[in-house]
Amino acid sequence: MPQTREMLEREEYSRLANYAQFSAHSRGRMFNEFPAPWRTDFQRDRDRIIHSKAFRRLEYKTQVFLNGAGDHYRTRLTHTIEVAAVSRSIAQALRLNDSLAEAIALAHDLGHSPFGHQGEKVLDDLMKSFGGFEHNRQSLRIVETLEQKYPDFPGLNLTWEVREGLKKHERRSAPCSPAQDLDFEIKSSSLEAQVANLADEITYYNHDLDDGLEAGLIDEDDLCREIPIWAEAAEEVREKYPIRTDREGRRYYIIRRLMDGQIRDVVTESEKAILESGVDSADKVLQHDAPLVRYSVQRKKENQKLRKFLFDRLYRNPVVREPNDRATRMLNELFNFYIENLDEIGPSSRKRAESIGAPRAVCDYLAGMTDRYAILEFQRIFKENPWPTLTSLSAPVAL
Repeated sequence: MPQTREMLEREEYSRLANYAQFSAHSRGRMFNEFPAPWRTDFQRDRDRIIHSKAFRRLEYKTQVFLNGAGDHYRTRLTHTIEVAAVSRSIAQALRLNDSLAEAIALAHDLGHSPFGHQGEKVLDDLMKSFGGFEHNRQSLRIVETLEQKYPDFPGLNLTWEVREGLKKHERRSAPCSPAQDLDFEIKSSSLEAQVANLADEITYYNHDLDDGLEAGLIDEDDLCREIPIWAEAAEEVREKYPIRTDREGRRYYIIRRLMDGQIRDVVTESEKAILESGVDSADKVLQHDAPLVRYSVQRKKENQKLRKFLFDRLYRNPVVREPNDRATRMLNELFNFYIENLDEIGPSSRKRAESIGAPRAVCDYLAGMTDRYAILEFQRIFKENPWPTLTSLSAPVAL
């Protein structure tokens, strides 16, 4: 007999803690659908995210280094997959719903602009008078309206719990989501959403560090002198693997040790915080005053040192900044061109411009671009190649 959705839901009752989000207790979807026979609602959401166009486009969006700069650097897609893996690990350790945490992690960067955080900043500046731009809110827009795959509804029609997990980062009051069911007052996100949020942080701390070392922009000796948790992990690796001499292998073990330490710290500290809070249901988590998934005070301080180091040595490095400066110019010029030439944007974007206005429709169009498509569009429109070294680009279908 095959395993049915009902069997999977019953299994959750025996496996998960009482403060986890149970699939059978989901607040549902914006548009009613028959449930899937072999998957829980959160597993179905996970699959819809993976099968979306926005998810596939992450392969060609910058994490730190411009897509195409090297085969082994992270892209926004590989970063997302890594966040999902860490989210599952932490959620399982805390007896939370790992399918929900995974779905939120897989969707958290769907709305990211081309050219990483610099691209996000440019779009935010361009949209200051029209509600701004933030990639987390854009992720919510994508799953609620911009993806067009199903005949019965716009977006992916994900569950309330996944969409609320994407909404947790919002810092602005400008409405970008048509979903009225997300508007009621809650004080905290679900524990699964909190896990995905912290897993994102753990992942980019360590893997951006790895890419910076791979690129030669970060020096291991500087890390040993300035970052105590690196020095401690490096010493442990030297003691455990004294005959391992290749630099890449040693670096891999050190970074793995850093991640393991951060994950252990989060699991230990979060379990303690959850028990002390007294929450005994998912609804009580939503009404709790502060997040319960967190680092210890000491680990948070250590991570802040690592974050500052990354900003000083990697994100602000001229090798990283120079492409960012080119991206700023490109996105500004493309935005202004499309505003004056709406016939140049995709047909679905032109249609949206009639209801939401040209600036937001153009912003949606630019935000959905991959790095390489934005470069190709700039070449086509302005007859100028902003990256002459990237010669093997091929144009994807317009949005």
